[in-house]
Amino acid sequence: MSAVVEADLTWTGERFESGVQVAVGSDGRIEAVGRLGRAVERRLQGRALLPGLVSTHSHAFQRGLRGRGERFPDGTGSFWTWREAMYGLVRSLDAERFQEICALTFGEMLDAGITAVGEFHYLHHPPDSQDHAFDRLVLDAAAQAGIRIALLSTCYQVGGIGRPLEAAQRRFATSGAAFWESVDRLEEDLDPTIQSLGIAAHSVRAVPLEEIVRLHDETTRRGLLFHMHVAEQRREVEACVERYGRPPLTLLNEELPIDGRFTAVHCTYAEPAELERFVADGGNVCVCPLTEANLGDGVLDLAPLLAGTTGPLGRLCLGTDSNARISMVEEMRWLEYGQRLATRSRGVLVDRDDAACALLEIATVSGARSLGIEAGEIAAGRRADFLALDLDRPEMEGLDEESLLAGWIFGAGNSVVAETCVGGRWRSRRSSP
Repeated sequence: MSAVVEADLTWTGERFESGVQVAVGSDGRIEAVGRLGRAVERRLQGRALLPGLVSTHSHAFQRGLRGRGERFPDGTGSFWTWREAMYGLVRSLDAERFQEICALTFGEMLDAGITAVGEFHYLHHPPDSQDHAFDRLVLDAAAQAGIRIALLSTCYQVGGIGRPLEAAQRRFATSGAAFWESVDRLEEDLDPTIQSLGIAAHSVRAVPLEEIVRLHDETTRRGLLFHMHVAEQRREVEACVERYGRPPLTLLNEELPIDGRFTAVHCTYAEPAELERFVADGGNVCVCPLTEANLGDGVLDLAPLLAGTTGPLGRLCLGTDSNARISMVEEMRWLEYGQRLATRSRGVLVDRDDAACALLEIATVSGARSLGIEAGEIAAGRRADFLALDLDRPEMEGLDEESLLAGWIFGAGNSVVAETCVGGRWRSRRSSP
């Protein structure tokens, strides 16, 4: 028996429309969308219904750093000084606190309208063991919050190109057999209605090239996703060129078969021609504007891609990364704003002459594709993952059907998200300031 949902306005993929009903089956999938003329079980009065947002790239435990690492006694800082603060957090986390932070992060994501997350998970071990016990805790925290998760179990083997692991990094450490045994255990325990599994190589800094190739081969054999940090920092690029004679993305393009299961995260210092090649071969690029700004990483130059013929918008997705601020609407906004600042122009990322439509597609359809989940659209056969905006909030005053999407993305924030739904299960926002 299906439940019928009707909001005042529903996003149909191109516009908001009234009178649209969404029938959700008992399996948590959408059965039908349209003017169905059926009895409504859940009437969303004063609400606008959209597909749930997707954070393609997250490190949930780093939420524990919020408010820390923003003092600069030496006068300035960088990604590398931030990393030392992150290692300090790692040293402090036992199992209970780790799961608490993860559950807090995932709950905050739901409050921000994020219904699915790609958790790039590399803090595998408790302080006194190498047993991968923290992997299960991430799934437990996601289930506790009620968010859809693609757990990206991450390989981490060295402390830098040609360098041993540092003390804090030993809690990230993986080895071939033990790593795949942990993946097999996770796969047995997954709830397939809301949980899935993928693989990540942390970076060329943390995994030697020959191991990246082996890892990718096995991931492909198993039909799993493959994600990786790529060219986030200049120092990483310089070390890669020194060791392998090529920068990171060139290395990957030449050594691995690239397809739609591969997502490269950041790519801030990727060469334009190599980035275009990667996307043309089907690869996805995940940008994390708030974290990249917080860490002073830099801004990915999208102009070469946007001037090409590869249709890159469908291959761009967004992540909340360090979760210092969890707001996918701000990630959307700053993806466009960063390009506007860099190019001194407006409307850099557009779809059908509309920046808001393009940004929403990047935060939903493209993110779902990167994570291999059947969500991101309000369409028959997709998972029933939604967010509902409160049209009565002061921030929404004066917006009509035509201006609502842009008004939310460029003029409002998390507080207008009233409810979320994951697989047919509804959840109200915990607080609404």
